[in-house]
Amino acid sequence: MTKAASAAAKDFAAAGVGGVHLAWADNNGIPRSRIVPIGGLADAATRGVGATSLFAVFDSHDAITYGHAGLSTPSGDVRLVPVVERLRRLAGQPALAWAPVRQLTQSGDPWPYCQRAVLEAQVAEGARRGLEFRAGYELEFAVAPAGSTDVVTSPGHPGPAYSPHALVGLDGFVAALLHDFAANGLRIGQLHAEYGVAQLELSLAATDPVSAADDQLLARQTIHAAAHAHGLVVSFAPLIGLGAAGNGWHLHTSVRRKGRNLLDDESGVPTGDGAGYLAGLLRDLPALTAITAPSVPSTLRLRPGYFAGAYAFWGVENREAPLRYVPGSQLLGADHANVELKTSDASANPYLALAVVLAAGMAGIADAAALPAPIAEDPGGWTEGERETRGVRRLPADTAGQDAALTASPRVAGVLGDDLLGAFRAVRASDAAWAAERTADEIVAAHLWLY
Repeated sequence: MTKAASAAAKDFAAAGVGGVHLAWADNNGIPRSRIVPIGGLADAATRGVGATSLFAVFDSHDAITYGHAGLSTPSGDVRLVPVVERLRRLAGQPALAWAPVRQLTQSGDPWPYCQRAVLEAQVAEGARRGLEFRAGYELEFAVAPAGSTDVVTSPGHPGPAYSPHALVGLDGFVAALLHDFAANGLRIGQLHAEYGVAQLELSLAATDPVSAADDQLLARQTIHAAAHAHGLVVSFAPLIGLGAAGNGWHLHTSVRRKGRNLLDDESGVPTGDGAGYLAGLLRDLPALTAITAPSVPSTLRLRPGYFAGAYAFWGVENREAPLRYVPGSQLLGADHANVELKTSDASANPYLALAVVLAAGMAGIADAAALPAPIAEDPGGWTEGERETRGVRRLPADTAGQDAALTASPRVAGVLGDDLLGAFRAVRASDAAWAAERTADEIVAAHLWLY
């Protein structure tokens, strides 16, 4: 690895690269990084770069909580070791390169709070069971002119939703996104003006889960840089305003055995192990959402009628369902079959989000979990009695409800391990205490530019 890092550093230095972002995401989904000079890359790949262990207990507002016993003092250090094979020169920031990191102890062992290691463990567990996964993100974000304090009153494009006319004024930004994503090794499926205020969406091509999480972080860096170069700012926040449609970062996954997509079925709904995978996600959906949509604005976003997924159910191509099954077809092929998790946003750590989704799905396969019938309607329009009859319940609507769901599910909580689970819960409690003293509008405003 040192040899590869040295060779890359030499080539990058010759091309004018001066430093490398060593990047990770914390337990709030917020990207963090350290820049090392390009000449220090080989040393970083060998020995890592030091960082405080307290990053695991930063809350969303950069306050450090000591509510987790394992990280209850300011003492401690970890080593950030770049994943050299994922090293990229940043097309929109040509003097810089980028690489995700593994977080290790000073002895070089895996640190129990490293989210990337948690995902790698679930992928390895899948391989042990003969399962292979594919994953990809859809990213929604809102655009505003640089210097804006909010998006609703200073939208970066006028709409209409899904219209090519909406993007004419953003032509340079769109061109930069297409160029920079390709140059940074990120494949886009599509890019368009979305439904929300000044909202855009782009979809990343499906890949292996660890690369999908890496790609999500790199995509954010790429989008922010392109926006800055064109006099814009972007918000990935779950909500940009209480009355506006939110930003979901929809997570698509599929599972294979011996090359066969288990979610594909001629009947148009998954059967066998594919049904078990989807049933596993549905069974643990409240606990999953505590990881995949964990912030206080996340709970405000999960409202009926906003295509965000407020109730626990699944449907075939039902965009109100938190679990939307996307079947394969003669036109698209069997590989296209996947499950979209809509209760997912930028406040989720992408590695943890994928790890718990894979774990829940694998548990569903192992248990042959029963999959109820799909729902084609929006249960938000039903009476409480109708929802009760169909077994459709509201997803947790606050941090306390999410925490209760998480701790009640050993299948999900166990993925994190006691140390990381304790830190994650402490961070959520710190966020909730902060939010308790503020209005909903203040909460939304304070999260607008965090991600």
